Amino acid sequence: MTKGYWVAHVDVYDIETYQSYIDANAAQFAENGAKFLVRGGERVEVEGNARARTVVIEFPSYEQALACYDGKDYQAAKALRDPVSTGDLVIIRGYED
Repeated sequence: MTKGYWVAHVDVYDIETYQSYIDANAAQFAENGAKFLVRGGERVEVEGNARARTVVIEFPSYEQALACYDGKDYQAAKALRDPVSTGDLVIIRGYED
């Protein structure tokens, strides 16, 4: 089964409210086997432009990555995030040799 990934680039305007989004999405991520590979952190922009925060989340399968995003609990958490951030999110199937 091919893993799935969320790759997000986000600018956060209100970190306290954004923290409520982080708290609210924890159960949905756990239920779908999500593992954070990158969650902010030190970085260097060597080409192009990027938003302030980068997040990469690994899921056991591409299907679970999609299901997590579409889930009612995640959509409720996302509603907390939307007013206090701007972002780009790609859900992508992992590479298999």
